[in-house]
Amino acid sequence: MTSNTSLSRVAWALAFVLLAVFPLLPEPIGGKFHTELLSKVMIMAIFAASLQLLVGCTGLVSLGHAAFFGFGAYAVAMLAPMSEAGNGWLMLLAATAGAALLALVIGALVMRTQGIYFIMVTLAFGQLVYFVFHDTKIAGGSDGAYVYFKPDFAIAGWQWIDLEKADRFYWFVLGALVLALGSLALLLRSRFGHALAGIKHNEQRMRAAGYPTLLYKLAAFVVAGLLAGLGGFLYAAQYGFVTPEILSWHYSGNALVMIILGGLGSLGGAVAGAFAFVLLSEGFSALTRHWQLLFGGFIILTVALLPQGLAGLSLRRPRRPLPTPTSPPTSTDTPRERHA
Repeated sequence: MTSNTSLSRVAWALAFVLLAVFPLLPEPIGGKFHTELLSKVMIMAIFAASLQLLVGCTGLVSLGHAAFFGFGAYAVAMLAPMSEAGNGWLMLLAATAGAALLALVIGALVMRTQGIYFIMVTLAFGQLVYFVFHDTKIAGGSDGAYVYFKPDFAIAGWQWIDLEKADRFYWFVLGALVLALGSLALLLRSRFGHALAGIKHNEQRMRAAGYPTLLYKLAAFVVAGLLAGLGGFLYAAQYGFVTPEILSWHYSGNALVMIILGGLGSLGGAVAGAFAFVLLSEGFSALTRHWQLLFGGFIILTVALLPQGLAGLSLRRPRRPLPTPTSPPTSTDTPRERHA
């Protein structure tokens, strides 16, 4: 167990080192296009990790999770000035705290439902938020809204990072990903995380043991909403344009596919699933306009051959050969000789 943990830590460290130096690589490996593509992948990884906390770690399957992602993106669009860069600290606070507050309100209303009813109610609330932005003129209606300049994170007039540059923005997203995954890892190793695992496996037993399971699930829902809002903030900052489509249940379904591909219950699975989902979508779409057929076939094969997802590949061990059976003692052996 200790060796596996050490290998896992080394693999994580190596992966983040490779990601950190990626923008420095020469073309065709590096370059602006691939740097922006990996920025998108890491943003989707944050979004997938936030849903992993609900689905894989708490057992709450939500189809309305994109509402928090989209709310974070729209918070940036609504606060962004048209003539200059907006205050990044204010936008980040509005995106994350606003998404967390929205999750608190929705979670307080849906937490008394379970199973398929929870899925349908979260879907209904997600679509409600979608139609608020789609059918009203709050932020451009169905046409969406623009963010003309990337947020400004100056400190006392000191510009410590220029997000207008692709490599700087990439490292900013990488830092956000490390912060999100590190926070979730610490959370899941705490007593709170162990309580969530217990709720996932047997909520009635946890409730009988005196745990306020409703509050635990609501807290997980709020934390997941906050991290989804962080992903939405980064999405709006990268693309400079948001539409109501990122609030729809399709985006929630995409995140759900990511964590199923990567492996339920694993933060590494959320990251691996996001990388596989985005990169394969880009690759298949470049091959044919019917790329959804290829991608659907890949999902079917992955689920069939890897029940634990892509993260389960590291858990597989080669089977040890069975020991050669020894010949039984003959009937002429005495009991003392057999023991000897």
